Amino acid sequence: MFYRDKIVLVTGGTGFVGSHLVDALLAEGARVRIPIHNCQPRQRDPRIEAAAADLRQPEHCRNMARGVQYVFHAAGPVGAAGVGADRVMSGITTNLVLTSQMLEAAWAEGVERFLLFSSSTVYPPADHAVTEDEAWTAPPHPSYLGYGWMRRYCERLGEFVAANSRMQVALARPTAVYGPGDNFDPATCHVIPALIRRAVEKQNPFVVWGTGNEVRDFLHVRDLARGCLLLLEKHAACDPVNLGYGQTVTVKEIVQIILKAAGHTQAAVKFDATKPGTIPFRMVDTAKAQRLLGFAPRVTLEEGLADTVRWFQQTQ
Repeated sequence: MFYRDKIVLVTGGTGFVGSHLVDALLAEGARVRIPIHNCQPRQRDPRIEAAAADLRQPEHCRNMARGVQYVFHAAGPVGAAGVGADRVMSGITTNLVLTSQMLEAAWAEGVERFLLFSSSTVYPPADHAVTEDEAWTAPPHPSYLGYGWMRRYCERLGEFVAANSRMQVALARPTAVYGPGDNFDPATCHVIPALIRRAVEKQNPFVVWGTGNEVRDFLHVRDLARGCLLLLEKHAACDPVNLGYGQTVTVKEIVQIILKAAGHTQAAVKFDATKPGTIPFRMVDTAKAQRLLGFAPRVTLEEGLADTVRWFQQTQ
């Protein structure tokens, strides 16, 4: 097996996506190193090496990269609708710093392969499933102007390192991700955890930001982790690959699935189009992932949302 007995660094390994990457790697027989800054790993496994580190410090990045074969770089904040401009800018800066420093450290320490997360926010507005080669045809949607360009630049950094070193770089472009362990902070969370929190709290009326007609492509985090492992193994070619569900759903449909899963079907649903929203349509074409990686999602939207509702209920 590709990952068996390999030493793999997962930056952000205590976070939402990172912790699921750790689960997937352990299942494949890897030994996992996790930098510890504010949180401890949720897994207890002798194959996990948890080491104190602040990845804003270059020497800490070097220490974390030393002696590992592969890196999954999942550290860094993400944006959300309604978050203030000051916090958005801080997130952009932090992502750029962490990505550039981890790439430099991995290069210096002779890491063999590095998975770099981009995002579907790099794509311009479209009314169809976007393919990987459409990213540079126009600017990102205005609501993703800062974050989308930051992710584009991180891809270019990965290309630069791959072109000037022996390290192989994989570029993942995931769509919107959800699942157990997501951020449920009402001030900073994305649409699915925000809806789940309100449904579990039995809010009535049940107010939803936007018109409800917004179209999204949501991928369960366990499917994302599996896709990332396949990507690093099979296509670390500095060639971006979309990782998505491959089907669209409206926010209205998401609301009904979540309300049913939370047992709150009698709620009076009200859509508030005056609240901040983002892009009206987003779907990624997943044909490349299917062709190169053999990747297709296994968790249906109904199963994944019910799974996430149960997880959140159990944490309350």
